[in-house]
Parts: sequence; structure tokens; C-alpha cells
Amino acid sequence: MNIVNISLRSAHLQALGSGALHWPERRVLVVSDLHLGKSERMARRGGAMLPPYETHDTLTRLDADIARCDPDAVISLGDSLDDDAARAGLTPDECAWLARLQRGRDWIWIAGNHDPAPSDLGGRSAETLTLGPLTFRHIATPATGEISGHYHPKARLAVRGTSVSRPCFLYDETHLIMPAYGTYTGGLDWCAPPLARLMGRRACAVLTGKHPCAVPVPRRRAA
Repeated sequence: MNIVNISLRSAHLQALGSGALHWPERRVLVVSDLHLGKSERMARRGGAMLPPYETHDTLTRLDADIARCDPDAVISLGDSLDDDAARAGLTPDECAWLARLQRGRDWIWIAGNHDPAPSDLGGRSAETLTLGPLTFRHIATPATGEISGHYHPKARLAVRGTSVSRPCFLYDETHLIMPAYGTYTGGLDWCAPPLARLMGRRACAVLTGKHPCAVPVPRRRAA
């Protein structure tokens, strides 16, 4: 399994190329911003018609990460559904799939800004969760030792004259911001002002993909 090791507040974490985060010592797997049901939500609201396969694709990748890591607990860091009506758009097969993934595990849905934490998809719901030295929430605060999501950070690099964009983890000595795990999700530039205000001068990014890699975040003045 291709990983990049990250240390945050004495916790030794593994950033996976899929965009999930593994905490082996605690047997915890973390994902963020699944945005299940996005294609259904866009069709319902008269937006662009997207192929309605993103929930299946997202669950396929999550299934594979759970099979590899065999966690005792899974934490989904908010915006698990694309909006508060998307639950009704999940098919019975998709709900059964989620139930199978949850079987025998502690599954925690953290509330997001797009959706409240689901109350009828199994598992349990919380606004935040603290485990040892780390606190898990959807949107970062100035507090230290946080793992959060919400911003969907994306790194943009020039590689051999070509611009490359990948979802990425952002981290420094006090915060770790997760990439969006969902298939149909956009992203915010890793140097955008909201992220620059949160990240310290020595912040790094882990680019997701088949071969995840860590790179320094370019130093730009926050607005």
C-alpha cells in the first residue's frame, strides 16, 4: 500500500493515495467529504446532468480501503451526503453496502455544512470527536491537534511544462486538512487565502494518486 507518513501531536498517521487517512495505532480510518448523492442533487435542482455513478465509485474505493486497513473505527468528517435531501436518493443496494462496511466497526458520522450527520444510515453521529491528542471536526478552527475537511484542497504543480492538479492533504505542526474523498468533488487551490490563514510557514501537502508524495506548500502571503 502506497502511503506517506505524517506525525501530528505525537500521533503517527498514514496518508493513503486514495485520500483516506489511516491511524494504525488506534485502528482508525478517516475519510472526508464523501458527498454521496451529488449527481442526484444536481439533477433535482436543475443543474448539470452527471452520470449517476459517483456513489458507487466512492463506495468502491472506500470498500477497498477498509479491506486493506481493517479498521476498528471509521470516521467520516462531514458532508457525507451532498445535501440534507440526498439520503432519499440512495438506493437500497447502496444503503445495504454501507451497512456491510459498518458491520463490526464503530462508525462515526461528523456533521458537515452540507448535511447534518446522518441519523438513519447506521453508526453514530457527532459534531466533533476527540481521540487521544487529536480532535476530528468538519471545518478547521484555530485549535491545535485538529483533523478536518471542508475545503477540498488541491495542489497545482508544473511538471515538465504541464500543469498538474491533484487533491491533497495539507498539514503542519497543528492541523491536518483532508482532501475530498467523493468522486464528484471540486477543490480549492492549496494556496488560497482560507488555507493560507490556517497553515503554518512549514506546511506540507501530500498529493493523492497511485504514488502519493509529500511536497512543501509554496509560501504565499495570506490575504
